[in-house]
Amino acid sequence: MNGEPAAAAGPSARRAYRIEDLAHRTGTTVRTIRAYQDKGLLPRPERQGRANLYSDVHVTRLQQIGHLLDRGYTLASIRDLLDAWDTGRGLGGVLGLVTEVEGPWTDEEPVRLTRAELDARFGGTPDEDAVAEAVDLGVLEPVDGDPDTFLVPSPQELAVAAELHAAGVPLSAISAHLRELRGQVEHIAARFLEFTTEHVFARYLDDPAGRTDAHAAEAAGLVRRLRPLARQTVDAELARAMRVFAVRHLRTRLVAEAAPEPRSETRTVELPAETISAVERLVGDAHAAAFVTLAAEREVRARALDALTPCHVPDRELDEPHRHDK
Repeated sequence: MNGEPAAAAGPSARRAYRIEDLAHRTGTTVRTIRAYQDKGLLPRPERQGRANLYSDVHVTRLQQIGHLLDRGYTLASIRDLLDAWDTGRGLGGVLGLVTEVEGPWTDEEPVRLTRAELDARFGGTPDEDAVAEAVDLGVLEPVDGDPDTFLVPSPQELAVAAELHAAGVPLSAISAHLRELRGQVEHIAARFLEFTTEHVFARYLDDPAGRTDAHAAEAAGLVRRLRPLARQTVDAELARAMRVFAVRHLRTRLVAEAAPEPRSETRTVELPAETISAVERLVGDAHAAAFVTLAAEREVRARALDALTPCHVPDRELDEPHRHDK
């Protein structure tokens, strides 16, 4: 054959390939083809004499496997889908449903930004740590072959970050908040999918008899109808919650600012009349109470300082010489 596919005689002859030709035709390797055969993903070739010959059926099957692998399916799940096709349950309809689910769930269109444009949006000062964090979060995606350009999957998300930064929020705080928010939103998405699967899609996914092309097409239509409902529900509930909590937060802060300063607790202490009279003669009637308070506080502080002083000499020792003088 010299590398060319063999063909039987006649106008309706079916094309036949040696394994090397099949690998070249489908952009795969001989080793991969044999591995797919061992796993039951690929039909065995037709034996003609001493040669194993493959057909366009194998070409189509290898293209299907590659398509599903690109979508993130494992070889085990691909085998189940191909088994469904082989038993007449309709791979075409299933792939249509897969395409619908994997389609965009937003109307946003990705945009490209140069590094200079990105820096300009965030104050003009380059911040390598912030860019690395944004790439890790998927807010920015590097463009192959162009290190100074990024793909922005969600321009709205980047615009919110720019507004928050302009308002004084540090980029590190924005990234941390996004990580926390993402975890909470993913929990909401998982619960919404569990809910719709239980009440809507279970009859298509759990019943093998329901995996026909017609049923898969019906399920795909339901995905198209339900897709906007998730966003509409979250938008409405977020708006409601923001209003409730924003009003509550504002009222709490205003009440706290308007509240009077807490006053120290006071107690009444009886003093001898002659002591009060002496104080009043010394500082006047208007200042007598303040004088007594300050004098008491000074005495308390003095005793506390004396207790902390290692070389403190008791008052009685200081008075001892005066006794001898007497």
